[in-house]
Amino acid sequence: MTSVWTAFRTSLILMLLCGLIYPLATTAVAQVLFPHQAEGSLVTENGHIVGSELLAQNFTSPKLFHPRASAAHYDPTASAATNAAVASPDYVKTVKEAINTVQKDNPALVSSIPADLITTSASGFDPHLSPAAARAQIPRIAKATGLTEAKLNQLVDTHTENRSLGIFGEPRVNVLALNQDLLSSIK
Repeated sequence: MTSVWTAFRTSLILMLLCGLIYPLATTAVAQVLFPHQAEGSLVTENGHIVGSELLAQNFTSPKLFHPRASAAHYDPTASAATNAAVASPDYVKTVKEAINTVQKDNPALVSSIPADLITTSASGFDPHLSPAAARAQIPRIAKATGLTEAKLNQLVDTHTENRSLGIFGEPRVNVLALNQDLLSSIK
């Protein structure tokens, strides 16, 4: 009977420590040291939340940069990857459909489509595109907005983030920030 009470006390202590004290402590530290990130890195415009720096949104207007496709259909409660093997018929069909969609939306894009325009990210919420994927959309956006390609290239350059700490990841463009700047340029 002693071992049952020992196991019960140990379980109770571990539940309190791991299930209550540790999460509260890490949340408190995050709120103090990184409040913007702890609150979801929300982006506001005119006092209204327009999105998050961390989550992709489905921009479909021909006047805006389109994000990477989302296996979760941009639903933040359903994070998911496709988990399809590269050689599976379903994956090949999905990529062919994505190629057709990208070429339909961007008629000037005939060959060498950047991979991030036709594949999904692992989480389904990658808010970034490669600079090449952003630039591939410039002819469509220039035609739809009347802005020059030079101006749009300048916007992409302005919003291109370098590798983290100079070595991690690849250069990337946050689509939400780029589209916000683009919309302010159109007005």
